[in-house]
Amino acid sequence: MRRAGAPSEIARLTAPIVALLDWAWQRMHWWVALMALLYALSGITIVKPDEVAVVLRWGRLVGDTPALQQHGPGLLFAFPRPIDEVVRVQVKHVWEVPVSTLAPASAFAKDYTNMGQDTLNPLTQGYALTGDQNIVQADMVARYRVSDPAEWAFYGPKAEDVLRVEVTAAMVRSLGEMGVDRVLSDGRKTLVALATRRAQIGLDASHSGLELSSLELTRLAPPPALVSDFDAVQSTFIDAQTLQNEAQAYAQSAIPQAQADADAAIQSAHADADSELATAQGDASAFRALEREYRANPTVIRERLYRDAIEKAIGSAAVRWVPPPPGGNYHGFRVSISPPRAGERPRRSTPPTSEDEDDEDERGTPP
Repeated sequence: MRRAGAPSEIARLTAPIVALLDWAWQRMHWWVALMALLYALSGITIVKPDEVAVVLRWGRLVGDTPALQQHGPGLLFAFPRPIDEVVRVQVKHVWEVPVSTLAPASAFAKDYTNMGQDTLNPLTQGYALTGDQNIVQADMVARYRVSDPAEWAFYGPKAEDVLRVEVTAAMVRSLGEMGVDRVLSDGRKTLVALATRRAQIGLDASHSGLELSSLELTRLAPPPALVSDFDAVQSTFIDAQTLQNEAQAYAQSAIPQAQADADAAIQSAHADADSELATAQGDASAFRALEREYRANPTVIRERLYRDAIEKAIGSAAVRWVPPPPGGNYHGFRVSISPPRAGERPRRSTPPTSEDEDDEDERGTPP
């Protein structure tokens, strides 16, 4: 039998635990102080070099100005949760987010698996209308960075959803103002610039704190059901552009050549005109001189002109003046004409001398 007052077996087993609890109870204030210290130190945050931190106290932004709201790299002392919430933002990092006018990939794949690629279901597939009522689908990559950490703090990761909505809306609106031929050919740069500007206006209006660095079109094409028709149109447009470029190249080479030929023709015409004018002036001067001589001595000049005309008419033959026989006399003059010998050039008779002219005057004018 157990003696009265003797400790039980359970008491012996729990004695160490009771002693530990008693020791901890006596020193509880040290544990409370340590926990309070650790809780207070939990409000210290290390802000990295590429980050900016903002503090939300009971859900409200701390600081009245951007300089007081944003905290640069280093140690940041704030109250622990749930009093303060420190939001760190990587302001120097550029993020990428895919944006598409299509429906989610799973719905898109399911729709085409069930219905084939010759239809377009507007309930499951996204698309955009161009200015001339054509359908296109666009995939994009939007690159952005956080420009205002204070505004971004209220959105956090949900800011990407705001970015997708604004970029999609801006792209759809921009596509609606341009024709499909321009969109699919040489108007992409203008389209991207217009959509980027409109998306940034929307981001600023929604106070997202994001800055759109760039917008890249990774795919801009018609739906699969219309690819063949669009390819035919695009091929025709390329052929037209090729012919236009060839015509412009030919014009650029032909026009200068034509201008050069025209300039050469004008210069040649001026030279011919000057030459003809000089010749005409020389002929006129000779004629006036001859006219003066004729007035002074008409008989001699008339005889000389007559002989020159005869010589010119029979210039291909050998002409020799035949003088009158010795002591004889006959009226007029005698001309002996004989064909030229082989290899002999025609000879022109020498002009009559003044003595011949006097003789002719005595003999009288030719019949």
